[in-house]
Amino acid sequence: MSRAGLDKDPHEVAAMFDGVAERYDRTNSVTSLGLDRHWRAVTRRVLDLAPGQKALDVAAGTAVSTVGLAESGAWCVALDFSLGMLRKGSARPVPKVAADALRLPFGDGVFDAVTVSFGLRNMSDTVAALTELRRVVRPGGRLVVCEFSRPVFRPFRFVYLNYLMRALPAIASRVSSNPEAYRYLAESIRAWPDQRALARLVAQAGWADVEWLNLTGGIVALHRAINPPV
Repeated sequence: MSRAGLDKDPHEVAAMFDGVAERYDRTNSVTSLGLDRHWRAVTRRVLDLAPGQKALDVAAGTAVSTVGLAESGAWCVALDFSLGMLRKGSARPVPKVAADALRLPFGDGVFDAVTVSFGLRNMSDTVAALTELRRVVRPGGRLVVCEFSRPVFRPFRFVYLNYLMRALPAIASRVSSNPEAYRYLAESIRAWPDQRALARLVAQAGWADVEWLNLTGGIVALHRAINPPV
């Protein structure tokens, strides 16, 4: 099985996720100690979809998150560039699109909202991806990014980073179909911008009113923003 490098070549990243697709949802629950469900629930609340709205769930994987979003009554599309992940979630009753987030196959302003959970970190150009997400959202529409971040309590941060580099790959080796991918996961989290730095990148891509909410002590952060009205 393969892992991607931190240069995040799209073909390598897609192949890596194809390799983890079979046990992806189970591995996420085990390695996050079940917190992944809580993080998805808060993301849904912050995105605040209403019946009849249109939402794009980018890097949706097996579409677990998309199904949760659709419970709002909104029309929700799952998008991912890993065919293996989309096939694994084929039974989930939401529309699915295979595409690269840097080249979305949608017109301008199609969606009321867009969200990406634990996927922005895997894109080769963060600002370009955020700019493309803004293109497909109507003026006044919203963005929510759910991503790993930096624990705010320094002693906890030390313990957490050691867990990432040691315990996470070890646990994944027991439950994942591609344990090497979780070494990439640990390394990519360590290299990822903290909350304030990511907020600057979101604003650089043209989003307005950027703010963030720390979850689980900052292990995960939600960044919310608005596509400014014309």
